[in-house]
Amino acid sequence: MILSEDVEQVSENPTDEREGEMGVDEDSSSAILPDSELGTGAPSLRFSKTCLKNVFSVILLFIYLLLMAVAVFLVYQTISDFREKLKHPVMSVSYKEVSLYDAPGIAFYPGKARLLSCKHHYYDHIPPLINPGQPGDIECTTQRINYTDPFTNQTMKYALVVQGPRDVKKKELVFLQFHLNGTDQDFSAIDYLLFSSFQEFVNSPEKAEFMKDCESSYSSWKFSGGFRTWVKMSLVKTKEEDGRETVEFKQETSVVNYIDQRTRLRSDQLFFVVFEWKDPFIQTVQDIITANPWNTIALLCGIFLALFKAADFAKLSVKWMIKIRKRHLKRRSQVMNHIS
Repeated sequence: MILSEDVEQVSENPTDEREGEMGVDEDSSSAILPDSELGTGAPSLRFSKTCLKNVFSVILLFIYLLLMAVAVFLVYQTISDFREKLKHPVMSVSYKEVSLYDAPGIAFYPGKARLLSCKHHYYDHIPPLINPGQPGDIECTTQRINYTDPFTNQTMKYALVVQGPRDVKKKELVFLQFHLNGTDQDFSAIDYLLFSSFQEFVNSPEKAEFMKDCESSYSSWKFSGGFRTWVKMSLVKTKEEDGRETVEFKQETSVVNYIDQRTRLRSDQLFFVVFEWKDPFIQTVQDIITANPWNTIALLCGIFLALFKAADFAKLSVKWMIKIRKRHLKRRSQVMNHIS
């Protein structure tokens, strides 16, 4: 009787234990059920949102990587353009209007020819010649100088320096007449050169050295006998890179034949030359570097700032994508655990 009662109690206990386990399972299932309902209530909708977010993040990441590549190209192009502009400065030409020029110096090398007359006239008017070939009035400021040839240092040169015209508004001109009694050459001409300031020549203590420097620096021209040569001058100033300023004369020359009306045939030659300013504008030429370092620095700073911002955004985007991926995997593992 006692054994049977014990067996019955043992047989009743498993049932109670099973019921207890089922109760625990029901309790646990009832405890997990709200989470599972939250995780699997709308699985397709949540999956689509997560997928769209990931695709959008990837697209943004590629866009910012493209922008970074463009920014790097802009940096390279900006530096290349700056270096190119430094190597190749742009020539700038400006004009300054004046009413009076500094009277230029006109150095003649007449050789055997003799100065007969020199006069200043105005408004492009030259009166008819009186007794051509005969000495006339010399109303110009002139100086005579001898110096050694700067290229050979052996030959002595004789120069007649004449003060040039000044008043460009009144169209001042200088008219000179030379006479050559005879020559054994086939062609007759007189050399001359122009330099920027006659007053500098007058004030120079070493006039011979001054003329040697002028002959080394300026070009020389010629005018022929038997013609009236009209020279119209224009002044060009050039600023060098080291700050020095050089002066150059440009000339427009017109030649008119002289009709010799003297009675008897002569073997001598008459030379007529006129000097006048072409216009009241002094041309200034200088090289300008168009590359502005401050603009380049500002542009580079903006590009580098955009690079850093893009890199920071890309890093945050990657972190966000990793975080979303981990959260998605965590929820998926929770659902799989509940199903199992």
